[in-house]
Amino acid sequence: MNTNNGKILEYTRFPSPNPKVELTLITYLSNGLRVKGMLATPIGEEPLDGFLYLRGGIKNVGKVRPARIAQFASEGFIVFAPFYRGNQGGEGNEDFAGEDREDAFSAYLLLKSLSRVRDIHIFGFSRGGVMALMTGIHFPDAATVVTWGGVSDMTLTYKERKDLRRMMKRVIGGTPEKFPERYQERTPLFEIERLVAPVLIIHGVKDHDVSVEHAYRLERRLRSLGKPVDCWFFDEFTHYFPPAINRKVVTDLSKWMKNRGK
Repeated sequence: MNTNNGKILEYTRFPSPNPKVELTLITYLSNGLRVKGMLATPIGEEPLDGFLYLRGGIKNVGKVRPARIAQFASEGFIVFAPFYRGNQGGEGNEDFAGEDREDAFSAYLLLKSLSRVRDIHIFGFSRGGVMALMTGIHFPDAATVVTWGGVSDMTLTYKERKDLRRMMKRVIGGTPEKFPERYQERTPLFEIERLVAPVLIIHGVKDHDVSVEHAYRLERRLRSLGKPVDCWFFDEFTHYFPPAINRKVVTDLSKWMKNRGK
């Protein structure tokens, strides 16, 4: 691993929607690439837990929203959200949980280098679920891992999402039938036995973007290994929760992180 991974190269202040939270655009190093991300820091000097926010989507789909990471920061975390390589002025090309996982790993190291940060929690939404699990596996000192509407099996994503197949074939380099190993490399279920941190799975049962089967497969695998896992399934919701419910789940999962991470 490159010893400069996670090194901060540039800071630029960014307008914050919350007067109690500072937002900063960050350029940092990930395996020699200059990658962009956003840091949300509650105003003050007291030590706080870190929160690695791993977004879903690819390219301009699922971009990091400043209001979203400020929302998590207002729960008492120092939040960093990488944009992943090739996005918003960063170098390289995003490749859907391939080499770009290094951007998440380097972002974890960036958070670890901040003087106010104590333990680090990892959160992934949608495709970010795969990134969160991979990062939790890579860093056994992670406090907790939360996956919300998260992908756990890349081959299942290819089968379910006809609208993504062309992109996945291009980025991953073929189909799961021709190159099963390339999809397995992007599927953390195959090495989940190395995960140490407690896991929280949040999923809407009516999710058509990332089916609840991803959550079920992850839960079954974790339970079969005797790993600590909690599941919050919402029978009536899809990939996106109503705003009031979303806010409550953010508060509840933040409490879960602080309690389970001790």
